[in-house]
Amino acid sequence: MRLIEQVWFKKPILKWPIIIALLPLTCLFYLITTIRRIGYKWGLLSTGKPLLPVIVVGNIGVGGNGKTPVVLYLISLCQQLGIKVGVISRGYGGKAQSYPYVLSPESSADQAGDEPVLINQRTKVPVAVGADRNASCEALKSLGCELIISDDGLQHYRLARSLELLVVDGNRRFGNGFLLPAGPLREGQWRVETVDHIIVNGGQAKNNEIAMSLKAEMVCNIKTGESIPLREFVAQYSQVNAAAGIGDPDRFFNMLIQLDFKVLTSKSFVDHHHFCQADFDGFDSKTPLLMTEKDKVKCLEFAQDNWWYLPVNAKMSEQDSKKLINDIQRLTNLVR
Repeated sequence: MRLIEQVWFKKPILKWPIIIALLPLTCLFYLITTIRRIGYKWGLLSTGKPLLPVIVVGNIGVGGNGKTPVVLYLISLCQQLGIKVGVISRGYGGKAQSYPYVLSPESSADQAGDEPVLINQRTKVPVAVGADRNASCEALKSLGCELIISDDGLQHYRLARSLELLVVDGNRRFGNGFLLPAGPLREGQWRVETVDHIIVNGGQAKNNEIAMSLKAEMVCNIKTGESIPLREFVAQYSQVNAAAGIGDPDRFFNMLIQLDFKVLTSKSFVDHHHFCQADFDGFDSKTPLLMTEKDKVKCLEFAQDNWWYLPVNAKMSEQDSKKLINDIQRLTNLVR
């Protein structure tokens, strides 16, 4: 874990001296974001005209909270209801030739970013990326979408939204409670009171929150596409190596241990890391290497025979799932 993350989420001896040193920058961040937010609230900055109902799945803290599994879960609910849904994203890390960029089956993480490619490959729904999320909405409307899910964008106030879902890491919660850079928050905890639903990934959800867990059932080979039930894979390969370039790599490594894997060697990389072959030179080639589905989309070109990824799915109670279904039906009934 990087030093700054220890300051945000742990309690090292040097925590308070570092926080105090960063507070002037935090005050500046607060001032800029407050002025911007007031500008949208008072109409000094324009919000795009809503073309379709938009569900924003976001957070108030930096990465690793579980937004993408929530997006995938919402997509599955829409597909069960027969609703044509599309996804918009900033496409962090991608460099397409033009924007908005609508993904195709051939799109790479270099073009569109890792999370949009994961969502498109897993669900086959239309996905558009670009800094101008309103333009991305227009592109998806032209494809016949009835509802749009925004992967992140809670602080993108230029985007009109119909429903806000806040995803929280149930173990780390809001860290030390400070805004960036002294803490991990993009907005203050007051924002929690303004969203429609709070979804807690792991840990202990409160009475007014939706509890979510992540469940793995299969292990998939990156190179061949072969899928093996998780229990069978553990019985065959109890010892593995692991790599993760996500917001909280320790969450992935701990999950492997909870699934009865013995992790011999693990490597952490920053979120959205652009992998290359050299990143894996230190691993034993005879031991299976496990990674996340998000990381897998960036390793397709140089994956080895014994490289596998672990897809996970969000799980919620029937009651909480019904809440989201009711919201989706309410929003789409307005445009049908």
